[in-house]
Amino acid sequence: MSIELLNESGVDLDPVPFLTLSRFTLARMRVHPDAELCLRFVDEATIAEYNQQWMGKPGPTDVLSFPMDELRPGREDDPAAQGILGDMLLCPQYAAAQAPAFHRSLDDELALLTIHGILHLLGYDHAEPEEEREMFGLQTRLLAEWLGVKNGESVE
Repeated sequence: MSIELLNESGVDLDPVPFLTLSRFTLARMRVHPDAELCLRFVDEATIAEYNQQWMGKPGPTDVLSFPMDELRPGREDDPAAQGILGDMLLCPQYAAAQAPAFHRSLDDELALLTIHGILHLLGYDHAEPEEEREMFGLQTRLLAEWLGVKNGESVE
């Protein structure tokens, strides 16, 4: 998988965990191994500008996803399509401010947001209650699996 990571946030971040988590999530979602993804860490002013321009919402947010080729998760009996998954913007400053409210560390919050953004790129949404249950259930499962793998546990 081709994953480009750009850190324009002004926050010192180790790119390795985000690259590893992205590969893990894409593999779990059975995304084609040649898919392309761009993760951009940005500051609050930049994400607020994108949030206003593309979502019509004022102020900063935690993550924004911009799908490109509308790739969807693969299934065992149906090979995944190849292409550009899209671009994702994450704001570490916003994540740091909201993490305590969810009783998560900044690292865990950024991991959750990375998974959340990838799911949006794969067509998941949470606008309706049923969609929210599906997407949030999936992101919770993927985060638990990731944290288990990261801590050396075997996850099947």
